[in-house]
Amino acid sequence: MPQRANIPDGQAILRVTDLVKRFDGRAVLDGVNLEVRPGETLVVMGGSGCGKSTLLRHMIGSMRPDEGRVELFGHDLAELSEDRMDLLRKRFGILFQSGALFNSMTVGDNVALPLREHTNLDDDTIDIIVRIKLELVGLRPAVDRMPAEISGGMKKRAGLARAIALDPEILFYDEPSAGLDPVTSAEIDQLMMDLSGKLGVTSVVVTHEMDSAFRIADRMVMLDRGRVLKIASRSEFEAIRDSAPSGDETTDLIRQFLRGESQGPITRRRQDTGYAEDLLEAADGER
Repeated sequence: MPQRANIPDGQAILRVTDLVKRFDGRAVLDGVNLEVRPGETLVVMGGSGCGKSTLLRHMIGSMRPDEGRVELFGHDLAELSEDRMDLLRKRFGILFQSGALFNSMTVGDNVALPLREHTNLDDDTIDIIVRIKLELVGLRPAVDRMPAEISGGMKKRAGLARAIALDPEILFYDEPSAGLDPVTSAEIDQLMMDLSGKLGVTSVVVTHEMDSAFRIADRMVMLDRGRVLKIASRSEFEAIRDSAPSGDETTDLIRQFLRGESQGPITRRRQDTGYAEDLLEAADGER
């Protein structure tokens, strides 16, 4: 059984080392190295297809590396049996992009599910815990409502209440602001920050929403084509975002992404796809 690791202050609670994952011979993750420190909020960002979601799946143990390793609480996830992995999963929570509530269950029953599956608590105790968790996310009055009866933002809150049901040490968020209006998105961000402060939980947030990223992050990781371009504090990324073009390709690529500009290294790279050559080759093939 995995034991709770004694992690000294400032050291990594999660460490990714030389991580490689290939699909059909193509490296979706290509030598990723990063660490997550206890109590921090680390934001993982990058454009579509950069490897964010694949990295998250490795962090939660639902994928295994082709090369490299992922260590959580001092345990190499690839070396754990499924039974031991199940025990470790009790120590972290996940907020999925859609909330991933069970539509046939009330909000309260959704939050109660991990407690019923993984503890021996009686129903009265579980009911109290469920109401406490829902109160933390501002959703206690909705305990008896069905998922179809609540808004998208409320579903995210309910999913978060379920994610913290077992008092996890680390929370993983998959695009928590996706599909939400700006005000609701800001409310979810504030809720995440409040929970980090109240519960002392470590957070890993995968997102491409820059307003959200700069609100919640302690540190940030920029991925591009399966590689880490930069890991730094939020203030360092803010300095890049607010700077003038530097002439350095990597820095200007990060700057373009952070600012959401239509012109820059990312755009030039997309335009340089060999389109004209493909047309000429196709025309030659018809002859």
